[in-house]
Amino acid sequence: MKLIFAIVQDQDSNRLSDALTKDNFGATKLATTGGFLKAGNTTFIIGVEDDRVDDALDIIRDNCKAREQMMTPSASLGVTVDTYVPYPIEVQVGGATVFVMPVESFHHF
Repeated sequence: MKLIFAIVQDQDSNRLSDALTKDNFGATKLATTGGFLKAGNTTFIIGVEDDRVDDALDIIRDNCKAREQMMTPSASLGVTVDTYVPYPIEVQVGGATVFVMPVESFHHF
């Protein structure tokens, strides 16, 4: 058995949840916040039998797409505020960050 942690952008959360449910994957959703953009995201915790890990990863891959987003960087400590003019930059966000870990034992009470 494996435990999958999938951190996805909020925009992909409902689509992924529906797709996992459709293929009979149970998941727990946690509202989380990313550190880089300080934007909301969702962390899915999914318990999966070893032979279904690739199926779950395919569903995550198919439903969580990367996209471009404009952001304005904050001033760093080495820059004086009166000379700092923040220009928006385009960054890639979205997709999914996925961790797959072995499960030593599983109990459902």
